[in-house]
Amino acid sequence: MVLLPESRTDPDGSALIRVLSYNIRSMRDDTAALARVITACNPDLVLLQEAPRFFRWRKKLARLARAANLVILTGGATAAGPAILCNLRATVERTEDVLLPLTPGLHRRGFATAVVRFGGARLGVLSCHLSLQKDERYEQAGMLLDRLAGTGVDHAVAGGDLNERPGGRTFSRLATALQDCWTTAPWGSEYTSTPADPHQRIDAIFATKGVEVLGCGVPLGHPGVTETDLRAATDHLPVLAALRIPAL
Repeated sequence: MVLLPESRTDPDGSALIRVLSYNIRSMRDDTAALARVITACNPDLVLLQEAPRFFRWRKKLARLARAANLVILTGGATAAGPAILCNLRATVERTEDVLLPLTPGLHRRGFATAVVRFGGARLGVLSCHLSLQKDERYEQAGMLLDRLAGTGVDHAVAGGDLNERPGGRTFSRLATALQDCWTTAPWGSEYTSTPADPHQRIDAIFATKGVEVLGCGVPLGHPGVTETDLRAATDHLPVLAALRIPAL
């Protein structure tokens, strides 16, 4: 397979970064395999869904970050599951965990958000896990777009488990306002669910219009990423994107 470009900062201050989005099922599976997959992808930012939320959740998330040579940026239980990890290239400007309105009888949802800098580039970041209920999911997509617009930055990336396939009302709402990175520059494989039988794309990375998408998809065949680890790590496949962020 054609390899995604490595991360770098160019002389004009623009930054090439790798972003990984991954539903990790509360680290209930093979965490060593999970860490190997993340490490092999060599991401600058990791947008997690279903991060640990209960007993000693911070220690569990910190253990994963350490195993993957990353640090916790924000999220976890304070965002009802979404979290963001980053490497030391990222200069953190601010973070905010957002709890979304609770619908009685449904799970609490939230966003993990941050504004970071890579070289001369400034980027809004959001990790999400949208509702299983279609009307609530659609409303949450609107909140996601409002949240990105409210970051006060020109360029942003959002990723997560949408619980919906392309063509659905919510997926289409996001793909109309943002770039669906897989559609813009398909790379690797498409389907994210399930690892044992990939047949649907319900996880995605989106970017604002000014971000250049160099490639995006499931990193099957990427050096160091094995099918054995992908099956053992969790019940979703990850999405990896290479993005060029313009300088300020």
